[in-house]
Amino acid sequence: MHIETKYHGAISVPEADHKRFPNGLPGFETEKMFVLLPFADNTPYYILQSVKTPELAFVLVNPFLFFETYQFTLDDHTKQAMDVKAREELAVYTVVTLKEPFEETTVNLKAPIVINQRTGKARQMILEDQVYTTRQLLVERNEEASECSS
Repeated sequence: MHIETKYHGAISVPEADHKRFPNGLPGFETEKMFVLLPFADNTPYYILQSVKTPELAFVLVNPFLFFETYQFTLDDHTKQAMDVKAREELAVYTVVTLKEPFEETTVNLKAPIVINQRTGKARQMILEDQVYTTRQLLVERNEEASECSS
């Protein structure tokens, strides 16, 4: 299937690679089909591109690459809805908000996107855990460097 994308122009993606969000994404409930594309070679970033709306694309990152202690639990209802049979089927991403300068870039750890790689079923979770925020700095600031430069 050919789709228009925000960052990659027109591309062809097999329908088997589409990620299905039965409830859409919070704030985009009518957007139910996306594709996951690498942002660029050799970067940890991905683009979650709407199949229907070329302008709608989110930058994602695997949170475990940046936050070693990040964790949450999927409830049984979610596992059943996503047809999860094994933990290894799941991929987890978080939405990145790019800022200038890059050190101000944040990720939304409170609402991870979970994709069942076997079935293509996906969901954006809203975590009840108060530990995580919607605007966690992606890169820890080096306080000593900040103090030396001021």
